[in-house]
Amino acid sequence: MAKNSKWQDDYWLLLMQLYLQKPVGLKPMYSRRMVELSLEIHVSPDTLFNKMCQLANLETPRVEHLWETYGQNPKKLARAARLMREMKGFNNAGEFYSGVEVNESFEKDFKPVAEGETVTPVMLTLILDLYFRLTPITMVAATPEVQELARLIGMRSAEVEEVLKVFQCCDPYLKRKADPSVRLLAPCKEIWRRFGNADTQMLASYAAQLKAYFK
Repeated sequence: MAKNSKWQDDYWLLLMQLYLQKPVGLKPMYSRRMVELSLEIHVSPDTLFNKMCQLANLETPRVEHLWETYGQNPKKLARAARLMREMKGFNNAGEFYSGVEVNESFEKDFKPVAEGETVTPVMLTLILDLYFRLTPITMVAATPEVQELARLIGMRSAEVEEVLKVFQCCDPYLKRKADPSVRLLAPCKEIWRRFGNADTQMLASYAAQLKAYFK
């Protein structure tokens, strides 16, 4: 059985809680708190962001009622959200979803690419964006841009350099061969398949949004 990932009205309570967290207002689409909520309820960050815009603009009678009920009473909102989580089983997710197949899509981007790894597809995406901003000779740990990205995503500069070298093997213009056993070759190929042949400006825009997750 697949878990229904569509928006449910109860989720407004959780989204409103997030909106009211300081600084009050719209949160970046890929901010850590937005992504954490997305992973919790299996609703993509872009959907959550669109819903948060509706919340901010009071676009529906349902949203207006939420503001009237909870806007000036955060404790009441917290109680309602806590009760909803308990009823949905969020406080014991492992047991709640036991035997239930969750059809993951965006969730995989924020999880390690393999068991024993700490690198995620999101991190590889940011490194690929950097790849298109450098030349092969500058894809080394000593390059300031490599060091800056490494600090942001919590990797060592040498590890970022390693990934950049793997992407060189994915680049059809360089035609460099890689040993199939090279670490991270398969996930790097997957990220290249998704973004490597697309518009680099689109990738740059997406990467700029993703950086909010690591700040």
